[in-house]
Amino acid sequence: MKLPAGWTLPQKIQDRLGDKPGRQRAMIADGHLLIILHKLPGAEDAERTGVLFWRNPEGEWRASEGKGGLVVLKKHLSDYDEAAETLEQKYESASSARVYFEILQLAIPLHRAAKNMLAALQTAREGLPDVKEIISLRDEASEITLTCELVEEDSRVGLDYDMARKADAQARISRIQAVASHRLNLLAALFLPITALASVLGMNLRHGLEDSASWAFWMILTIGLLIGLFIVLLLTKGNDEDEGASH
Repeated sequence: MKLPAGWTLPQKIQDRLGDKPGRQRAMIADGHLLIILHKLPGAEDAERTGVLFWRNPEGEWRASEGKGGLVVLKKHLSDYDEAAETLEQKYESASSARVYFEILQLAIPLHRAAKNMLAALQTAREGLPDVKEIISLRDEASEITLTCELVEEDSRVGLDYDMARKADAQARISRIQAVASHRLNLLAALFLPITALASVLGMNLRHGLEDSASWAFWMILTIGLLIGLFIVLLLTKGNDEDEGASH
């Protein structure tokens, strides 16, 4: 990453600069401070865009973008703070897994970038302990990082809860459908023998019961019901045994 024209930093710092911004960090040499930070990350950004902040031994700040280096640096942190607050407000009104997932898509890279920004400012604070403005910048970055962390963690919990709630509702629906299906099967089993007997006796073949008294009808009906009840008992017993084995 090239330095802006007119920036005269020590060679020790220039030798540590690569073609790309790299990670967020602070470099100190001979009273000079160079801070490399990343602009606000997007959910689909493959690469980070870097911005440079230089403080010379005389206490003058400069930024690679914009005028008034310290003002630009404060605006940089303010952008992160506004993005974190926006996600926090979106989380407070979230009510579905889709919204929680959308928040996480933004909160995860924002939290990572804010955390690395805090580490860079902490390095600057330790290297130049007498510079008061760095203390306030470091403290603000710490608050931003904490907000991002809370939003990310809370969104994960919300997403897990919503998915668990939907899975539980789906399980209840499946149990209701299973009970209804079982009852239909029992009804079918109860009347299956009667249906089979009616089909057989209703055939246009002589079977000797055409001229029987009415008691024959009731006897056949009773036999069919008894067979159906026997089948239902077998099915019920088998279902109870399967449930006992599963427990």
